[in-house]
Amino acid sequence: MRQNSAAAGTGPGTGAEAVRVRHTPAAPTRAQRLLAGQRIDAHRHDEHQIVHAGSGVVAVTTEAGTWFAPGTRAIWIPAGTVHAHRAHGRLDLHLVGLPADTNPLGLDTPAVLSVGPLLRELIVAYTRDPGDTGPERGRLLAVLCDRLRASAQQPLRLPAPADPRLAAVCALVHADPADTRTLAALGAATGTSERTLSRLFRREFGMTFPQWRTQSRLYHALRMLADDLPVTTVAHRCGWSSASAFIEVFRRAFGCTPGTHNRRA
Repeated sequence: MRQNSAAAGTGPGTGAEAVRVRHTPAAPTRAQRLLAGQRIDAHRHDEHQIVHAGSGVVAVTTEAGTWFAPGTRAIWIPAGTVHAHRAHGRLDLHLVGLPADTNPLGLDTPAVLSVGPLLRELIVAYTRDPGDTGPERGRLLAVLCDRLRASAQQPLRLPAPADPRLAAVCALVHADPADTRTLAALGAATGTSERTLSRLFRREFGMTFPQWRTQSRLYHALRMLADDLPVTTVAHRCGWSSASAFIEVFRRAFGCTPGTHNRRA
């Protein structure tokens, strides 16, 4: 795959909105390393793909939004989905391709999945030697698919806003994750009523404004942690009232504390 390096921005990125979309029929199975800010341009496969970050944080962007995952999570990308990858921090990327008729999750939309120690080791082992065609590899894939079926889905995505009024508010929050203005104040700044914005958040994103803002802050927090910023600094820059409040939200979202996440990375 062709890779481009890009400076880290304030928003989740628009990699899947590229004019030209590469078509790679087979979804590759491999392990590769990406530098911080490096991207794999928009493309699609005729097969499903699992994306896992052995270290660093991976963000996968489609026309519907951005899914993001540290090492305790993986991203499911259904066959035919146009998507782009972006590395936050030095990324050890593990890709697992699955035939279109092999869908252990029964999902036709992207999703973020929990990755426990066993599933993580299975993914790493399966991507270590993609050229192996022995019977052991088939058994390894069968166990991997079994563990995928048992993986819980996680609400770790930033939907792409369609309505320009909603997009304006989202842009303000992305530009400054520490912004503590209420939805009413953000609406006043963009010329839209709080009631209209609240309705748009529920209609387009299926979540409230506070829920969406928490997702946005977690995304930016992962990016900052990948750049080795201290936990207290990340908490402050992402709008949490204290480091302890940030740690608790992070632990609920990712199953570990920010400090543990950094040590794993």
